[in-house]
Amino acid sequence: MKKDLLSIAALSREEIEHLIEHAWRMKQEGVAPLLSGRTLALLFEKPSLRTKVSFDTAMHQLGGHSIYLSPEEVGVGKRESATDMARVLSRYVDGIAARTFSQETLHVLADRSSVPVINALSDLEHPCQALSDLLTIYEKKGRLSGLTLAFIGDGNNVANSMLFSACLLGMNFRFASPPSYEINEEILGRAKRFATRSGSQIHLTGDPHEAAEDADIIYTDVWASMGQEAEAKARRLAFSGYQVDNKLLDLAKGDVLFMHPLPAHHGEEISPGLLDDPRSVVFDQAENRLHLQKALLVKLLSNPKVSGK
Repeated sequence: MKKDLLSIAALSREEIEHLIEHAWRMKQEGVAPLLSGRTLALLFEKPSLRTKVSFDTAMHQLGGHSIYLSPEEVGVGKRESATDMARVLSRYVDGIAARTFSQETLHVLADRSSVPVINALSDLEHPCQALSDLLTIYEKKGRLSGLTLAFIGDGNNVANSMLFSACLLGMNFRFASPPSYEINEEILGRAKRFATRSGSQIHLTGDPHEAAEDADIIYTDVWASMGQEAEAKARRLAFSGYQVDNKLLDLAKGDVLFMHPLPAHHGEEISPGLLDDPRSVVFDQAENRLHLQKALLVKLLSNPKVSGK
């Protein structure tokens, strides 16, 4: 049966660790044309830099190729239904990486597609980003379990995926946000169940300094994501005390890693110049999107395509 990646919560600890190990080996040793003759459709409702280029390059390095379908070409629910798109693309390609506004669109695509569907970002999760970030942390720290990650900012899709990742792997997760921008209760409840099994500790606070104290990793993201442009002014006011700067990093451990998924808004969620701080691994994160996604594509696209639905 085909496999999809719609949520990082659908993976086991062992599957995550295997992907990280495989990606690390590919990065060190290079890759063979394991996906020769395979095609990946990049079905994007939102614009992209890292996701588009990393998936396209990954397929090329693995011997396959990708077809980019831009927001103008896609028009899910306008030009064509997600159901019909999934059924048509399944006749042409070996996998679909979809960047959508709604998580529900991904579930419809996966339900009607006979080829694997990958969540390349939705309103609810960003599993490819989180997996790549875990690879970066593993490279720099040599382990994942027992570390403490402090996420400063909005309870958005990246925060959700990082929370799930931490709680699956035994990493402690601290989250600091202003009122009304916390992590969704349903997401939090599910993460707590993972934490019970792995030994992770979850700590929620309104104080970014409290979250940053002695942390191994400090992570932040934009205050207003794509689709939230109308809220940007209100969000800047709400998050005005949540900027990550050198002083906040100084509260963490001496070997703290600073992480951001990009794009960054300098002078908002980060102070100007912070990406060039020696503690920043932001551009390593960006590079590792390529390596982790190669491991993921090999895992999902190596099996022969089943007949179209």
